[in-house]
Amino acid sequence: MEQRFSNNSLDLETLREFCKREGEAVIYRKGDQLEREGDPARWLAFVTEGCFKYVTHGLSDDREHITWFSFEGEFVVDYPSYLYGRPSHSTIVAMMPSRVIRVTGRQMEQFFDQSKETMKLRAIIAEHILDQFQSRYIDLHCTTARERYDLLMQRCPGIVDHLDLQDIASFLNVHPNTISKIRRDITFDGRKQ
Repeated sequence: MEQRFSNNSLDLETLREFCKREGEAVIYRKGDQLEREGDPARWLAFVTEGCFKYVTHGLSDDREHITWFSFEGEFVVDYPSYLYGRPSHSTIVAMMPSRVIRVTGRQMEQFFDQSKETMKLRAIIAEHILDQFQSRYIDLHCTTARERYDLLMQRCPGIVDHLDLQDIASFLNVHPNTISKIRRDITFDGRKQ
C-alpha cells in the first residue's frame, strides 16, 4: 500500500540501520497492540510489513478516534511520550498482520547520545512530526469532508482495503454517513463522465 503522509525528503536511513542492527524483530497479528493508551510508551519500531493505526479515546464520550497511521517503510511510535517514558497518548494497533523491528527508549537515548549528528537527527525527527501534525490540524480546520477524503485517498491510495467505514470517518472527523455520501457522489460523478 503506497503511502505519502511523510515528507520523503526526510532521510532516516541512519535510524533504520540502527533499528535493523540493534532492534528486535516482532510480528503483530491484526488487532495486536504495540502501545496502549495510558501505559508508558516503550517502543519505536520500523515497519517492515503491514500498517498500524493510532487510536485515542474521547474524554467525554469514550469513543475511539483514529488520529494517525504508520505504514510499511515508516516508523511507528508515540514519539514524545516514548522519548521521555511518559504514558502513551494513543493505543497503536496493527491493522493487518505486521512485522516490525523495534527498539526501546533506552536504546534510542544511547543512539542519540552517540554524536552531534545523531542529536541533530533527534531534532529533525521532532520537527518533522510537528510539521505533520500541523498539516493534519490545518486539514481538519480548513478543508471540507470531501477534500479531506480526497487528500486521504491521494496520500494512501490502498487504505480503503484495510479500513472500515467507521475508521475512515473517525480519521476524517466526520460521521460514517458522510463517508457513504462522499462515496456515492464519487461513484455518481464517475458515471456522468
